[in-house]
Amino acid sequence: MTLQIHNTLSREKQPFSPIEPGHVRLYVCGMTVYDYCHLGHARVMAVFDLVQRWLKARGYRVTYVRNITDVDDKIIRRAVERGMTVRELTDRFIQAMHEDTDALGIERPTHEPRATDYIPQMQGLIQRLLDKGLAYQDAAGDVDFAVRAFPGYGRLSGKTLDELHAGERVEVDLAKRDPLDFVLWKRAKPDEPAEVRWNSPWGPGRPGWHIECSAMSCALLGEHFDIHGGGADLQFPHHENEIAQSEGASGGTFVNVWMHNGFVRVNEEKMSKSLGNFFTIRDVLKVFDAETVRFFIIRAHYRSPLNYTEDNLRDARHALSRLYTALQDFADVPAAVDWAQPQAQRFAAAMDDDFNTPEALAALFELASEVNRSRSRELAGLLKGLGATLGLLQQAPQQFLQAGAGDADTAWIEQQVQARAAAKAARDFAAADHIRAELLERGIVLEDKPGGVTVWRQA
Repeated sequence: MTLQIHNTLSREKQPFSPIEPGHVRLYVCGMTVYDYCHLGHARVMAVFDLVQRWLKARGYRVTYVRNITDVDDKIIRRAVERGMTVRELTDRFIQAMHEDTDALGIERPTHEPRATDYIPQMQGLIQRLLDKGLAYQDAAGDVDFAVRAFPGYGRLSGKTLDELHAGERVEVDLAKRDPLDFVLWKRAKPDEPAEVRWNSPWGPGRPGWHIECSAMSCALLGEHFDIHGGGADLQFPHHENEIAQSEGASGGTFVNVWMHNGFVRVNEEKMSKSLGNFFTIRDVLKVFDAETVRFFIIRAHYRSPLNYTEDNLRDARHALSRLYTALQDFADVPAAVDWAQPQAQRFAAAMDDDFNTPEALAALFELASEVNRSRSRELAGLLKGLGATLGLLQQAPQQFLQAGAGDADTAWIEQQVQARAAAKAARDFAAADHIRAELLERGIVLEDKPGGVTVWRQA
């Protein structure tokens, strides 16, 4: 089987082959750390966690870089508002991001560079662009990239220069030679903190956002690497600008495959603070367990829109419970994948088809049904093993199935289970049925197992 990936640049699925045999170099645009991560951030991080997991499952060595933007207008403004240094603010929200991603089972990338640690590399890249006549210092003292001097600008987004009208998606700045030009180095403003000023040949200042990713990715992965990913909102102008400045400096291809995940919507509306439908990962984890949130994200194809509703999260919890229920009697079975198994082959074929998680999960549900029918320990281990490639099904089944009941509720449920067992032993089946019905009304399902053992789970 050959892995096929949809390349935004070519607008089609293409067979994937890394530049260096056996080694995939992957870069993903990470967080701007001035607040807690929201569902949109959760999706991009979960999607590319899935990508790197599957690449590893196929036997590739993966060098995965996901950057941190820790200098930016919003960061500076928030730090000033809170009376904190920029470093204090960014350290705080980097720690919060790690707490959120760890909860969601998102593995740490190989490298997680902070932009402020790569200022020399950014300045070196800017100087190369100046030397090639692709950048200039404008009337305000900023250094800008000359978009019209770079042939092919717009290839990624499919936009021509004539279509990119100033004022639509590009901020008009009269100091620039052309409204389409974008900033590489921002001259320091008098009221900005000293900690966000770096000396440069063009005066004290700080880097523009776009140059940060070009410098960090090339420093850690080389000037030509395999895959660059991010949310669909970054396709233009961020990724378009990355291509222009990176290829303008090197004279060669920057990235072979561009991947973009779809937007998150809330009740079929765009998620935004202005609409009041903006949810942080922490908000959601107060209501739903982390594995359910992860399952909800990856059950949709990564390029499709993802619609967040509480009903959809509850449905995800119910679906994931079906998989855990199949494993309920196999808690001690180790995860093991035999890729020759028909279910494993169907799963692999789906994942090799542009990471088609809906089809891959369908293979897991088919496998769970077979485990329920056959009671096969081998197939239960296969189910666990395939789940692991998605970052799922690694909890003890009962732990997941009983999650959400507090200690007091758990004690009361256990008392009711024992009372029902006593009623059955006394042949008072009406009382036993009453207890079962009362528990069901509270969302607790009882399952009688061989040997007179009864287990319970959340409905």
